[in-house]
Amino acid sequence: MHREHTKEIRIGNRTIGGGNPIAIQSMTNTKTEDVEATVAQILALEKEGCDIVRSTVPTPEAAAALKEIKKQIHIPLVADIHFDYRLAIAAIENGADKIRINPGNIGGPERIREVVAAARMRKVPIRVGVNSGSLEKEIIEKYGRVTAEGLVESALDKVRMIEDFDYDQIVVSIKSSDVLMSIKAHELISKQTRYPLHIGITESGTVYSGNIKSAAGLGIILYEGFGDTIRVSLTGDPVEEIRSAKLLLRTLGLKRGGIEVVSCPTCGRTDIDLITLANQVEEVVQGIPLDLKVAVMGCVVNGPGEAQEADFGIAGGKHEGLLFRHGKIIRKVPEDQLLSALREELENYSE
Repeated sequence: MHREHTKEIRIGNRTIGGGNPIAIQSMTNTKTEDVEATVAQILALEKEGCDIVRSTVPTPEAAAALKEIKKQIHIPLVADIHFDYRLAIAAIENGADKIRINPGNIGGPERIREVVAAARMRKVPIRVGVNSGSLEKEIIEKYGRVTAEGLVESALDKVRMIEDFDYDQIVVSIKSSDVLMSIKAHELISKQTRYPLHIGITESGTVYSGNIKSAAGLGIILYEGFGDTIRVSLTGDPVEEIRSAKLLLRTLGLKRGGIEVVSCPTCGRTDIDLITLANQVEEVVQGIPLDLKVAVMGCVVNGPGEAQEADFGIAGGKHEGLLFRHGKIIRKVPEDQLLSALREELENYSE
């Protein structure tokens, strides 16, 4: 099922599925009971462009904290629940906009019924989450190992558990740290359900390795037309997840807005500290809400050509550089003023 045709689901003030823009998610790594720290992190994620945030609810105190957290944030809040169905109900009662559960690990049918009843009463969607690391023993035995087919079977079994209680406000997530398995699983499940899919490569690694694995796997999944919400799971500051997801979506033409920076890989012709300059430019443009392309080049060989393709460009020379706009030279400036000159042009930009 292509994302254009998945079921629309309302999560707080956000609608996903049915061709709505792909929502970017992250997860807090604070103790949810610490309201001040959790709110501070969520506000930082909001500023970076996070659309939906998830927080773990492992204790009654964490569930109770959701009520106060909700008062201070502006994006939908998802409660992540494992094992205790009572925490799922408490999270819903304290204002969670969605809950994430694995129906197989919160108890039998009666407990699932109670959770669904609470969700139905407050119109709270349920995200059914299945990971390769938590696949049921009987499914592993059936397929001989963890497989894409097993992930899909497990997820659809959990979906049916909720549907059996006449509830269809469901989001599905099937994640693996194996990139090829993740791709295949999404190809399989998209043929068997209309529910929106939350996609991600779980336990992908650090900011460096996790970004490579996520770009490879999620890039293919997104290109094939699957995915209504996305999380780039990284071992690091959650803000990095938002930056990575935004860039991935923009690269695939699935999101507009924000400045795209292109820069040359440097070579022996480079006469300026291009590596430092390119990183500084990336930091500068983070807070500028323009839909533009900026080229950062190290010499005059590729500089003018790349600048012609970009809205703005800077090309370095020996102790000086050129500032371009739509391929035309605006002015020549000393090397140490290139960054400030570019910032000034961007801040004063108008169509």
